[in-house]
Amino acid sequence: MREAPAFYAVRGGRAADWWTILHPPYTVWHLSYVVLGAAMARHLDWSALGISLLAFLLAVGLAAHALDERMGRPLRTRIPDRVLTAVAAASLMGAAALGLYGAFWWGAVNWPLVIAVPVGAVLVVGYNLELAGGRLHNDLTFGLGWGGFPVVVGYVAQAPGFSWRGLLAAATATAAGVALTYAQRSLSTPARSLRRRIRDVSGTITMAEGELVALDRGVLIAPLERTLRALSWGVPLVALTVLATHL
Repeated sequence: MREAPAFYAVRGGRAADWWTILHPPYTVWHLSYVVLGAAMARHLDWSALGISLLAFLLAVGLAAHALDERMGRPLRTRIPDRVLTAVAAASLMGAAALGLYGAFWWGAVNWPLVIAVPVGAVLVVGYNLELAGGRLHNDLTFGLGWGGFPVVVGYVAQAPGFSWRGLLAAATATAAGVALTYAQRSLSTPARSLRRRIRDVSGTITMAEGELVALDRGVLIAPLERTLRALSWGVPLVALTVLATHL
């Protein structure tokens, strides 16, 4: 039997395909950065946080992943290209509309959020469609766009005003988001190759005591995916812990 393209992939009908495209562990992971950024504000606006989360769910959970699947079918779903394109376009426009609503009609004009809306659209389209010769499709862009950017937007959507303490906290949280997302990419890239591109691995590992350990795909992929699974739970729990300080 052909191995699943991801540890969270589900075989079955159309519902299973959409579940797989959502990349549930990673989507929750990246939404956690929005929560972390918002929690850096001194006073938390829960409604603004809800709108921010919905916007990123549409942009990252649906639009980005639909475009990614449209590019080369890495998850081997059977959703038609036209449906993926339509879902990506509608989701991205919905995310942009929510961002502009928060920027212009949620109190005073939030200019940092105004700037963030087109930046986010460029990241989603440019990265996932590998535009400009794939110049945006790299580890650095992924770390900045899928880790740092959600933290920044989660923070500025709170219209926190200016304070050195808040800026320092947001900057530190942003750096953490970039580092964690870069680590995610470093783990998931070889894990994806082992699942989707490498047919077989064979060999042995000789331990210091002389013991021989058989080497195969399972031995290589297990520690990568165990770490990814743990982080996909750990990062959201950290975000929730910080958020709880506002209760």
